[in-house]
Amino acid sequence: MTDDEAVRRAEAGPTAAYWTPGTPILWRYRENAGDAVHIARPVTVVRDDADLLAVWLAPGTECVKPVLADGTPVHLEPLESRYTKPRVVRRDRWFGTGVLKLARPGEPWSVWLFWEPGWRFKNWYVNLEQPLARWAGGVDSEDHFLDISVHPDRTWHWRDEDEFAQARRDGLMDAETAGRVKSAGRRAVEVIEAWGSPYTDGWQHWRPDPSWSVPALPEDWDRTPAYVSS
Repeated sequence: MTDDEAVRRAEAGPTAAYWTPGTPILWRYRENAGDAVHIARPVTVVRDDADLLAVWLAPGTECVKPVLADGTPVHLEPLESRYTKPRVVRRDRWFGTGVLKLARPGEPWSVWLFWEPGWRFKNWYVNLEQPLARWAGGVDSEDHFLDISVHPDRTWHWRDEDEFAQARRDGLMDAETAGRVKSAGRRAVEVIEAWGSPYTDGWQHWRPDPSWSVPALPEDWDRTPAYVSS
């Protein structure tokens, strides 16, 4: 069975069921201040239950990401015009080492684990975002720009505060949403400073099943789903 077929089979099954380990799904983000999907990453389910969704983004995975209309990578564009110039999406590969993503149902952030080559643990990364909305073939969210890096020595620091402020200036986030994001960030920091889950759960020692193949990016990666939960 191909990866595309596996995704379609998952979509055909009971929409409220949890995915079994090894199932390929899509982890997607909608564009800010819009409804179109502009980031799509095929991932493999590590764990899925009432408490946690954990997925593995393997090195070399074909993904979809936004770029400027002239092909310039978004991060290379000056901040002042980064969110106002026209964009398109293109296929690319996830570079570097893989990423383990952890998300609790209803929580407005996910926690990503990064490693250096040779599986030397690097850091946790708190991605502030809308709580994941589940559909039969994956999960969708909207990124909220502001992030937090958390290090093995328990220190942490904010990331992308300049992008968060610019997105506000450019109208990609209203004052109410920005307030919710800041509140979510403060709650995430409370968990970090208390050194709660997932930082105490040992995920930095996790390794992917060597039998897993790299999931393929479906042709209809941008299909409109029927959401079953959020």
